[in-house]
This record gives sequence, structure tokens and C-alpha cells, in this order.
Amino acid sequence: MGRVKPAAVSITLVREMKELTRSNDIVFLSWARTYLADSGIATLVLDNHTSMMEGSIGAIQRRLMVADRDHERAVALLRDATERSA
Repeated sequence: MGRVKPAAVSITLVREMKELTRSNDIVFLSWARTYLADSGIATLVLDNHTSMMEGSIGAIQRRLMVADRDHERAVALLRDATERSA
């Protein structure tokens, strides 16, 4: 059997993920990633480089992705955490 190329693995993983939120707030995204990781949910930030390259106009937001199977739990965790802090 041949080895799977990393790019192929990445594309497969993204297909099995759902967008949790979009934001240009890197502090929020960092907090959300840490909070979800502490709860056992892996995350992936997409469009990070593109967002940085377009400058500070905020046209391209970073997307926080989670595995399809973790999406409902991640939504509930973030909703509960942000409601408590408001």
C-alpha cells in the first residue's frame, strides 16, 4: 500500500468538519480553541493566512471548524460559556 499524502488527509478532514463560527477577533478564536480543546474537541482555523494578507479591513474572516460529530456539543459549549460571561 502507498502512503497517503498529507494534503489528501487534510482535504478529507475538512470534508468531515463543520464551520462553528467566523471571526476576525483572534483573541476570541484563541479562547474558543483553548476552551474546546479543554473539553476534548479538536479545532481547525481556516483562512487564517488569507485574512492576515488582506489587511485590517476585515473582509475575510477566519473560520473555526470542528469535526462533524462534535459540532452540536461545541455549539452548546460556546453558547453556554458566552452567555455566562455576558
